Amino acid sequence: MSPRASRHAAAPPPPVAPADRFKRLELPDDDFPYYQGWPVWISGRQWALVLVVLAAAFGFLLVSPLNGDYSIFITAFVFSLAPLVALYAVAHPGWTAIFRRLTWRHIMWGVAFGLINVVVSWILGGIVTVIAETSANAATQSITEKAAPEIVAKYASVAVQLFGEELLTILPLLALMYLFSAKMKWSRKKALVWAWIISAIIFALVHLPTYDWNIIQCLVVIGGARLILSLAYIKTKNIWVSTIAHILNDWVLLTLPFFSVAVNNSLT
Repeated sequence: MSPRASRHAAAPPPPVAPADRFKRLELPDDDFPYYQGWPVWISGRQWALVLVVLAAAFGFLLVSPLNGDYSIFITAFVFSLAPLVALYAVAHPGWTAIFRRLTWRHIMWGVAFGLINVVVSWILGGIVTVIAETSANAATQSITEKAAPEIVAKYASVAVQLFGEELLTILPLLALMYLFSAKMKWSRKKALVWAWIISAIIFALVHLPTYDWNIIQCLVVIGGARLILSLAYIKTKNIWVSTIAHILNDWVLLTLPFFSVAVNNSLT
């Protein structure tokens, strides 16, 4: 399919050979966008532009002075919006292909993967605690000291930021699918497995500043959790589903300190 023809394609994704699909994981009659020219073709240079904007947006998230309980919304919004603008610029009119209509079934998948991720994160965190020192996330530690409006604002801004973090993983995953499949001519299964792993490693490494540059904790706990979250997207091809899973996971982590405070107060 030529780039020109693919930009006007309104048909469903081209069929994938059963042998090249993870049948127990992926839903039938659907596929990832862009890597094979559906619904539009994104070239290597265009992917480079998207990834540069994505990196710049993440840099803004790290250094932005707008980190108050309410102004953080601006930072989170810019972080999430900038890569979408870049995707629109290179993939219009097919830039919405990372989204699917959100059905109740998709919502349930998001909740299921979110709960699985909570359990996996807890297990991996316990393992890492035994073999190495760990660093706490300051954002979860300080939340119990905030007033009620600030707590609500924190939960809401986290939700916006986590959508940006999904873009931070899913867009590189799709770019890697293009690199491995379209350019390097790997099989779809091989391309997907390596894109899944490498994008999770990238996600883990960008969390190093959050966890005092603890590379073992980031690679094992954050990277392991990211593998689960990415499965939510791989399952449904819908970034809303992995976002739901991610928000559920992080909201649980944000809520745990309140239980700790309640337990401590009951014992005193």
